Amino acid sequence: MSYLLFPRTTNLAEDYVSFVLVHGRMGYVAVGNEPFLETYNGSFLKTTFPALQNIQSALIKAGLSNQVKVTVPQNADVYESSTGVPSGGDFRADIHDLMIAIVKFLSDNGAPFTVNIYPFISLYIDANFPVEYAFFDGNSSPLTDGGNTYSNMFDANYDTLVYALQKNGFGNLPIIVGEIGWPTDGDRNANIEYGRRFNQGFVAHISSGKGTPMRPGPIDAYLFSLIDEDAKSVDPGNFERHWGILTYDGRPKYQLNLGTTNSGTLISARGVRYLEKKWCIMRPSARLDDPQVAPSVSYACGLADCSSLGYGTSCGNLDARGNISYAFNSYFQQHNQLDTACKFPNLSTITKSDPSVGSCRFEIMIEPYYGGAERRIGSLRLVVGLILFLLTVL
Repeated sequence: MSYLLFPRTTNLAEDYVSFVLVHGRMGYVAVGNEPFLETYNGSFLKTTFPALQNIQSALIKAGLSNQVKVTVPQNADVYESSTGVPSGGDFRADIHDLMIAIVKFLSDNGAPFTVNIYPFISLYIDANFPVEYAFFDGNSSPLTDGGNTYSNMFDANYDTLVYALQKNGFGNLPIIVGEIGWPTDGDRNANIEYGRRFNQGFVAHISSGKGTPMRPGPIDAYLFSLIDEDAKSVDPGNFERHWGILTYDGRPKYQLNLGTTNSGTLISARGVRYLEKKWCIMRPSARLDDPQVAPSVSYACGLADCSSLGYGTSCGNLDARGNISYAFNSYFQQHNQLDTACKFPNLSTITKSDPSVGSCRFEIMIEPYYGGAERRIGSLRLVVGLILFLLTVL
């Protein structure tokens, strides 16, 4: 699956369909990603549905509408429960009519409703959220809704959507979970153990084929994500760069059985080539009260990745010098260890002694690769592929 954002032009839609024709069959085309988030303040309310229609028209014109379905991945905040239990589910009042129009369009064209469900986000934004309810171990206090019992948030959230669809006459519309996962850094609840626990529990849950109380049977879901993304926006939180089950260089963060092997072991990427073993750190003779420290760290973190610094993170136990060194090194590595990238005024120096401490890893950048050539097809310029694991029970 590829997540796409198209301007409202039919030509680009047809160019993408040409891309599909050239490069082989794709199951779905996703228009945008969570366009109706409340934090967007309605920015995409007028453009999403027309874009959806444009893509569908292009698929029909290309003769692909039976093989390739168009959908709009929505955040779980497009629906809510007026009663606090799944049976009270309906689409958000401020976008209700628009959502029904989109749902009807999906139904008319045999396309699924795609939703991104993140129990971690609920825990992140609500300190009172019951932690155990985010997982699949059965350790939480269950939620009772009529004759149904919910022991985890995923099932309850999923069925809230099922009820919303039923309430509006679309009870049989297929549902795909477009994104679900757990980050491993950048927040006190984003750690290796919670990431392993959630993802393994989720894989086992959907692999059972039992489904949810309101939708028994297999669930189609995409586990987000394969690798960390050190340049992703951290506006929602520092955890955004740490959703991967693999590190940036393809090393498994934890053991995870995806049900494809007996070992339950993820395999590291082979042939990864790193730059020289050297790091940029704070000069030992530099003073912490140097007036250049604050602007230098701010500059480094603004152009690199300091999301592993902070309370409860993997590098949260570093002292002041360690924090500064981490920031300098992140900038240095992201600029491929250029000497000029470790020239913070009288503050920095290059060392060949690994400054990593405990769980805090001072990274070394992968060797840059310049052998590939960018492919351009027609006027398509805005295709962004997200690497996702398909966890589909057939």
